[in-house]
Amino acid sequence: MKWGSLIFTMLWLNILTIGGCLAQESHPKWLDPKGMTVESRFVPPQGFSRINYNDPYVDYMRKLPMLPDGSPVLLFNGELKPAQNHHVGVLDVDVGDRDLQQCSDAAQRLRTDYLFQSNQHDKISYHFVNGMNFSWNQWKQGYRVKREDKKTVMVKSAKPNDSLDSFKSYQKMLFMYAGVSSVMKESPVISIADLRPGDAIAGVGHLIIVLDVVEDAQGNKKFLLAQSYIPAQQIEVLTNPNAATPWYDASLLQSCPFITPEWVYDCPGPAIYRLL
Repeated sequence: MKWGSLIFTMLWLNILTIGGCLAQESHPKWLDPKGMTVESRFVPPQGFSRINYNDPYVDYMRKLPMLPDGSPVLLFNGELKPAQNHHVGVLDVDVGDRDLQQCSDAAQRLRTDYLFQSNQHDKISYHFVNGMNFSWNQWKQGYRVKREDKKTVMVKSAKPNDSLDSFKSYQKMLFMYAGVSSVMKESPVISIADLRPGDAIAGVGHLIIVLDVVEDAQGNKKFLLAQSYIPAQQIEVLTNPNAATPWYDASLLQSCPFITPEWVYDCPGPAIYRLL
């Protein structure tokens, strides 16, 4: 009886051990499904690591919160995005209830959130597609957008308000009248060697966020991409049509076309921009 119980116990422990190993290995090596931030969810490829850029915005990007692993991508109206096979994660960042926070808007959303939270209010100043400068400092003083003599101008027509709700209203106006072309015009172009989290890859028609960057000992880079799209949707971390891992090889940016799940940048390919 004792031997029978012992054998049964050993068999059961073996089953539990095998089951535990299978459960641990059921997800790819680049993913930690328990991680709830960008840096804890996505594991760098073998031989690569996250570099300290001594840049608070890089740290902010890497610590962006993630929705639970396996979450679907929702549109601004709460409906499921039709294509659910292009993402490996979804940022826990609200998309709003209007069709505004699209591709370049999502990048400006993350950047302006950071600047607002870090009290760098003087830097929150951008251009509309028509060229008009639109600053948070003016908005919080009560200036609002108005059409005068076929021109867009800022006119003082509201009470001063520097609250978070007022800032959200500023962002909505920015998303309404800025776009990929205006972001590209006012953002400096950088090289692959200088690529870091928070940058953007953009060409005619679409802008994608560089969510994270890793390097190996030889300085070779790989990066994660994230995007919003049309209609406005939650910010999704993209799959990589070039490999089985979401980490893109930076050398792909030197050839064309540059292919992402929902956008193909034709030759000569996109440029890398540093958002201000």
